[in-house]
Amino acid sequence: MDIFLLVLNIFLLLLLCFGLYKMQKNGVSFAKRVFAGLGIGIVFGLGLQYAYGADSEVLAGSIDWFNIVGSGYVKFLQVIVMPLVFISIIAAFTRLTLKSNIGKVSALIIGILLGTTAIAAAVGIGTTVLFDLEAIKIEKGDAETARGEQLESRAGDLASKTFPQQMLELLPANVFLDFTGARSTSTIAVVIFAAFIGIAYLGVRRKNAEQAESFAKLVDTFYTIIMRVVTLILRLTPYGILAIMTRVTATSDYGAIAKLGEFVAASYVALLIVFGIHLLLLMFAGLNPLTYVKKAFPVLSFAFTSRTSAGTLPLNIKAQTKELGVSDGVANFAGSFGLSIGQNGCAGVYPAMLAVMIAPTVGINPLDPSFLFMLILVVAISSFGVAGVGGGATFAAILVLSAMDLPIALAGLLISVEPLIDMGRTALNVSGSMTAGLLTGKATGNLDTSVYNRPPSTDFEADA
Repeated sequence: MDIFLLVLNIFLLLLLCFGLYKMQKNGVSFAKRVFAGLGIGIVFGLGLQYAYGADSEVLAGSIDWFNIVGSGYVKFLQVIVMPLVFISIIAAFTRLTLKSNIGKVSALIIGILLGTTAIAAAVGIGTTVLFDLEAIKIEKGDAETARGEQLESRAGDLASKTFPQQMLELLPANVFLDFTGARSTSTIAVVIFAAFIGIAYLGVRRKNAEQAESFAKLVDTFYTIIMRVVTLILRLTPYGILAIMTRVTATSDYGAIAKLGEFVAASYVALLIVFGIHLLLLMFAGLNPLTYVKKAFPVLSFAFTSRTSAGTLPLNIKAQTKELGVSDGVANFAGSFGLSIGQNGCAGVYPAMLAVMIAPTVGINPLDPSFLFMLILVVAISSFGVAGVGGGATFAAILVLSAMDLPIALAGLLISVEPLIDMGRTALNVSGSMTAGLLTGKATGNLDTSVYNRPPSTDFEADA
């Protein structure tokens, strides 16, 4: 490896980061700096691959160093997820920020998440038929075969659990284990545990107001500190996106993407249609969809580049509360539930497209009404417990294909374009959870429309 070139590449990244810092000092808005980081990262990454080649040792070494900025930023976001979810849910009770009972809010959020996932499945089916996609047309290489074998092995483990058993996985058994994020459903488990504490607080407040007040002050102190930590981390967003996008574009296999270009195009058409449906739902609720796009852009762009719904949660919640006017309680429930329930991209569009593509290989007519009805139903039900991290779409696909009795190994044919498609899927997942928060807030009186309608903040990462 040429050490000089390695040092040069690191210096160039630091120089670009310094440019973003100067933009901040000159008063450039947060959204514009995020967009600049995204665009510069694309150009820089393409330039690196053109200069060195995707398999170059210099490029691999450079990406290792770039990951200190990119992956390091994601880790900072992930480490604050559980504390943020836990303390924010409790604060929703101690601050009385929910104007409706917790059951109604939760039911609306989950209903919207599942409903939009069912719609996303229908869109995925229609797009697959429109583009005439079939798994049999895709070439199978060594990597695809190995991936298929891995999926079949994983499916064997999942097949042993019934749907009721999968539902039980959502409940907390050892909350300290769930605080570590050890399970794919850990976030939902923490939400449920925090809600129980909140309900207990309301009971104590009726019987012993003095003790309840002391607890509320303690929660408020912790909440203020946690939100300050979130603010400090969010200030790193433009730099994180720059490094992440550089890695993505510098290491992508564009030859494989070209071979599966039709599937990539069909996937993004489906994702954009579902995003358009999100905007229509907001418009029907009396909310300006263009305002949503402008204010949600920094959040969705990070979700797109990082491919992690969980890592995007702090940005998701802050955008909902500070920019879109959703109450703390609703925003935290919507963001947290959206990590493991009803992910429109990973658990809606993707498994539905795979099922329609694979069905003809076993003699099933994918346009049969009974098959379509069962597929949409299975997709919606299977969306419970899908992890909000990388691999969630694979988990959802295994569940759906297993339930529909379709060969799982064929899902491995798309391994070469998975990262590219997963970027769009993750952004749609996050948009779905934000849409659920907005619609629920509007329906229950937990949305401040004056905050929603005001111009986007020029300093999103600053304290409100």
